[in-house]
Amino acid sequence: MKVTVLGSGTSQGIPVIACDCHVCSSNDPKDDRLRCSILLEFERENFVIDAGPDFRQQLLRANVKSLKGVLFTHEHKDHMAGLDDVRAFNFRENRDMDIYCTPAVEAALKREYHYVFNEHKYPGVPELNIISIGNQPFLLDGVIPVQPIEVMHYKMPVLGFRFGNFAYITDAKTVANEEIEKLQNLEVLIVNALRKEAHISHFNLEEALAFIAKVNPKKAYLTHISHLFGTHTEIMRELPENIEVAFDGLTFEFDTP
Repeated sequence: MKVTVLGSGTSQGIPVIACDCHVCSSNDPKDDRLRCSILLEFERENFVIDAGPDFRQQLLRANVKSLKGVLFTHEHKDHMAGLDDVRAFNFRENRDMDIYCTPAVEAALKREYHYVFNEHKYPGVPELNIISIGNQPFLLDGVIPVQPIEVMHYKMPVLGFRFGNFAYITDAKTVANEEIEKLQNLEVLIVNALRKEAHISHFNLEEALAFIAKVNPKKAYLTHISHLFGTHTEIMRELPENIEVAFDGLTFEFDTP
């Protein structure tokens, strides 16, 4: 499997609108962060995790020509606001878009994209195939084993996903021990770390590092980065050798079972 980080920023992205801080004014391309999402490329098909407000821009930038499905972590707007743009793939590939989501996300999609689910649809609306998931293992595209990892985003359940020896977790604040057990023996972990200061619904740096220490992957990347955290270079100076800051466009590969 090949992973491409499509977005590594928090809900406002970086630069933040109307902000002149040194992070938002940085000339380093690694400090330009779209909203959180990753692309998963298999031999057979491509999938993304989350489709936020930057979805169209992200897929154009990554030159994605085919997409089979979208896995949703949760129903916040910065993770689902771009779903309408799957229409391009409906037209190009002449098939419905597989949507893997919890019942809570499905309910939110039906509110936000009510026109997609109308009995009499307007011509050209997205065509979706909803596949309900929860905190139980499932097969992506019927062949790829996926282990969901439930984390808490303040009081909201959020799903992370493990594919073989790689796991992706975003918007976590607390994680139960039984969920951490599902993350043992990882090669690569991507996990959120919003900033240094404590936050009500996200790991800060200290919490993310403690979580990574419990999971003990060979390699970890931090994502969902706020402009309050610092520049890419500044954050990297504070990290252990096996932990890096993710950035938009980062790619790596790993074996799947």
